[in-house]
Amino acid sequence: MQTNLSEQAKRLPRAAEAESILRSCVHCGFCNATCPTYQLLGDELDGPRGRIYLIKQVLEGNEVTAKTQQHLDRCLTCRNCETTCPSGVQYHNLLDIGRAVVDAAVPRPLGERMLREGLRMMTPNPGVFKAMTQLGQVFKPVLPEALKNKLPREVRPAKPRPEMRHARQVLMLEGCVQPGLSPNTNAATARVLDRLGISVKPIAQAGCCGAVDYHLNAQEAGLQRARRNIDAWWPAVEAGAEAIVQTASGCGAFVKDYAHMLKDDREYAKKAERISALSKDLVEVLREEPLETLTGTAGKRLAFHCPCTLQHALKLGGEVEAVLSKLGFSLTQVPDSHLCCGSAGTYSITQPELSKQLRDNKMNALESGKPEVIVTANIGCQTHLDGAGRTPVRHWIELVEEALN
Repeated sequence: MQTNLSEQAKRLPRAAEAESILRSCVHCGFCNATCPTYQLLGDELDGPRGRIYLIKQVLEGNEVTAKTQQHLDRCLTCRNCETTCPSGVQYHNLLDIGRAVVDAAVPRPLGERMLREGLRMMTPNPGVFKAMTQLGQVFKPVLPEALKNKLPREVRPAKPRPEMRHARQVLMLEGCVQPGLSPNTNAATARVLDRLGISVKPIAQAGCCGAVDYHLNAQEAGLQRARRNIDAWWPAVEAGAEAIVQTASGCGAFVKDYAHMLKDDREYAKKAERISALSKDLVEVLREEPLETLTGTAGKRLAFHCPCTLQHALKLGGEVEAVLSKLGFSLTQVPDSHLCCGSAGTYSITQPELSKQLRDNKMNALESGKPEVIVTANIGCQTHLDGAGRTPVRHWIELVEEALN
């Protein structure tokens, strides 16, 4: 795509990256065929190709309007388009650049600003979020339906974690919302890994991965969280930790991007590379282990929802299904499994109508094979889908741990 950045755009820190991405796009439109919002709305500007044109116009100095902002806001950043694209367009990086420029030019209404700031204050703080979740459960009967659907139907308390007793050690990002919404997920992970001879070393100083801030266009705040996590993990990394395990693929995708996002940071670039290299989704760890030693009874019929961050960002589509099948679970076929469920971080709150349509479509697909339970690999997807009040949705590792003898 021929591109002529404005003089102002040329001074942006990521100007060269934006121009390179724009030039890699060949206008083919294959991306629209798999874009969830384009499928729902049928508007070229609500598909990746249209949004790329909008960002191109902005960076070339054309007028920026609230409509431009709206079309960019409607993007889920599911990265389905990147999986489809034959030219390897790094769309999500261009979107980050474009959103920052547009938000600087178009002030948001007060209500939107308050909502986004509220999400940034509460979501990345595990203690505050857990307290708010517990308070919400107390008052759940009188809450509006929209808020009720954001609360888990059942909070399974965390079972005790095993003592650190193995020479092999990994770190684990505990996450922001998962300790409040699904506290047993990380505990189940620690118990399964213990059965395989791997201990989980807690790093209390590691906090939010930074994705919430970054994707709500507080990009520097997100990078600061990334730097704090690198500092928190670094002593254990130097001491020989094998991996940094992620049980939420949304966090995992963002930590994997630390290397790219901090590549120009003189102090953190090399460390970020190392952290990104060590970051592994849970399935990447388990698939390399002798799963035949995990004996149990896997009787439940499951449907697996593969989060966008797992299949399109981390490129691990099919891996959880392979592990579950190897452990004896019966998996149903899921039509259109490449499509987003509509959770997409805070998208279900900032774009509730589109998000609900995508959720209902996804639940119909997941339930088409009559599963007893739906399992997934990301807390956002889990909570969003379970909010439909239909077939229960849980993290896959909890079902594995429950099936073990």
